[in-house]
Amino acid sequence: MKEQIEQVLNKIRPALQADGGDVELVEVDEQGGIVKVRLKGACGCCPMSTVTLKQGIERALKKEVPSVKEVLAV
Repeated sequence: MKEQIEQVLNKIRPALQADGGDVELVEVDEQGGIVKVRLKGACGCCPMSTVTLKQGIERALKKEVPSVKEVLAV
């Protein structure tokens, strides 16, 4: 599951980097389906980071890795 998540994050990463940000995988709870990520750079302090997290990262992960239930920022 962790490898699948990394692959999806690698697809998303160029869009984040284009805006001066990035995403780092922190932890995967495979039983609970919870993925913890850290938004870095411009994404870490952006007022739209919650939208990026939920509508961008979480949506993509849920679509490509069905066992993902929620994505949290740490």
